[in-house]
Amino acid sequence: KMAGSPTPWIGSAYLFLQSTCKSIALPSLYESSQKKPCVFKALKLALADSTGSVNGVDMLKVHCSHPHLIVQLRFCKQENCRRFLRSYREGVLQKSLQSHLQLSLATTTVPLEVELKAGSEHLDRMLKDEDHCLECIYREKPDRLPDEEITELEECLKSLMLHQSTNNNVAGKDCSSLPYSPQGSSLPPQVTFIFQGQQFDNRTITPDDHQKFAKSVSKKWKQVGRSLQKSCRALRDPVIDNLALEYDREGLYEQAYQMLLRFIQSEGKKATIARLIAALEENGLISLAEELLGLYSNEDCS
Repeated sequence: KMAGSPTPWIGSAYLFLQSTCKSIALPSLYESSQKKPCVFKALKLALADSTGSVNGVDMLKVHCSHPHLIVQLRFCKQENCRRFLRSYREGVLQKSLQSHLQLSLATTTVPLEVELKAGSEHLDRMLKDEDHCLECIYREKPDRLPDEEITELEECLKSLMLHQSTNNNVAGKDCSSLPYSPQGSSLPPQVTFIFQGQQFDNRTITPDDHQKFAKSVSKKWKQVGRSLQKSCRALRDPVIDNLALEYDREGLYEQAYQMLLRFIQSEGKKATIARLIAALEENGLISLAEELLGLYSNEDCS
């Protein structure tokens, strides 16, 4: 029996994940060297949310088995496993993972189907019997240590979070700054990002982008500027308010143009379209984002 066991409580389970949006394939994203860290970060944060601790549950391996992404989990304390099961049963884990994937991948939504298994047992069928679920997980002893790939991704995530806490000049939604292998924090030349379920090449903001933005953003230019200022020191207060006053007579076009010019001049090659799209999306300016990307018809992923 579990209660009388002299050894620590350890169990294992498999979390099956599948996107219900046809244009978002989680295994393909995880197999991409650029997107793998984004997906891993979302998984790690969602699992931490589900147990209330970064160390509440361990990922041992992530399998890509189209259309599923399968995560092998290890629990080292019964109370952590209980918290996870409750979070899973109440749909909290699913919502948290969808939210973290949305942020990490800089997309609008990542609808998910989830399934939990321990050995041959489908735990979704017995979630109301928490003790039985715990017994099934406890019976499945982990058959491995964390893969080297998982260990490497863990280290990358730790170093990124440390960097973000000491230097706010990191784009929160730009996963290109989380390298799969330690190669420095410079932006690789071929980086992609996902918007509206489609993949786009990241690039620096062009003069055409600049003009379209200034023409269409209207009164919301300040809101977009405040989103960009989170990762751009050149736009920190009171710069945006000063720009509004300085170019008040010239009107909204010039105010928006000058704000984005500050961003471009300050960030150089890091002034990417992905960062601008994320700021537009954050402020509900989806039509303008679509215009900048040349995307005028979108598949409904809801």
